[in-house]
Amino acid sequence: MPRTTSRAILSRPTPENNGRKPRWNEGVREGRARASQPEMSGDSARKEGGGGATAAAQAMRAGDDERWMRLALEEADRAAAAGEVPVGCVLVDVDGRELARGHNARETLADPTAHAEMIAIREAAARTLSWRLEGATAYVTLEPCAMCAGALVHARVRRVVYGCADPKGGAIDTMFGIGRDTRLNHRFEIVAGVLAEECAERLRSFFAQLRTAAQARGGGCGKP
Repeated sequence: MPRTTSRAILSRPTPENNGRKPRWNEGVREGRARASQPEMSGDSARKEGGGGATAAAQAMRAGDDERWMRLALEEADRAAAAGEVPVGCVLVDVDGRELARGHNARETLADPTAHAEMIAIREAAARTLSWRLEGATAYVTLEPCAMCAGALVHARVRRVVYGCADPKGGAIDTMFGIGRDTRLNHRFEIVAGVLAEECAERLRSFFAQLRTAAQARGGGCGKP
């Protein structure tokens, strides 16, 4: 995932904007959730019971999603404080208990795979002594890249909730369809746009500071 791009995080085109991607300074549409829960085969299959969630249950879930996303934003802030691209992830089990959390640490660990999601997945697997994280929900401030989306498929998570879209590397909705592609042996429910503006603002602010620092050093304002 090219998380080090200095280009602003843009939201996906919608019928409302006739397919035009809004510019970063037009803001990100917040709270626009797109959920899909396709049929899954084998031990990956999980269905919501009953005839669909009630309005009260949906509102409760939306509130929970925002609460967990704020914890992911705290992880993103920790990443920024360490000079890392501010992306955070929190994994929650089927009973609503936190399993693990992580933030970007590629620079710190000199590891190209040290994305927030990968760190959280490894911690959760170690904690549960299982590579299967069935029933879990991943809360990520930025749309996962191909590597992380693939890892979430392999981990058999039930839901992925992310904040803002990644126009250059997002692999769940923006560029590919990892997690919803029917050719995969496991798919997960996807909710996008939770606290999208707050997530995007973390990234905009981080890269603006990098550009300012580069200009102060006389290094121009190229991509970090």
